[in-house]
Amino acid sequence: MTEQNDLGPGRRQRIVPALSYDDAPAMIEFLCSAFGFVERFRLDMPDGSVGHCSLLIGNEEITLATAYPEGGLGGPGRLPHRHAAVMVYVDDVDAHHAEAAAAGAKILQEPEDQFYGDRTYRAEDPEGGLWWFHHELNQVSGEEMQAAINAME
Repeated sequence: MTEQNDLGPGRRQRIVPALSYDDAPAMIEFLCSAFGFVERFRLDMPDGSVGHCSLLIGNEEITLATAYPEGGLGGPGRLPHRHAAVMVYVDDVDAHHAEAAAAGAKILQEPEDQFYGDRTYRAEDPEGGLWWFHHELNQVSGEEMQAAINAME
């Protein structure tokens, strides 16, 4: 397999999470107000659903659309177990947490320093999607992380 270096016009990254929500317009508004995303581009469908929306946080992109059960895509609240979470690195996790909480995000874990060198908090969006926000405090080697885990036993 050959790795391609040219990401193409407007491409910022090789892996882009593609999320689906039952009420995509409301989720776009929430993600922008609570988590600091900026809407880059949106395709609204004639029936009022969102066919595609690109959201940016810094230079990183996620996409989302209205759930399409016929295509196997439902909102996160439909699942008995969550199969994924979106992890986002931010400049100041405490300030980000305060803004998210003020905008109505359900905070699942308050900001806390982690053994692997990050300060993190976890939140849930209004449809049940999981979001993990991180800020790197210091770099920790794999060996140091494993030693910290071993010490927890």
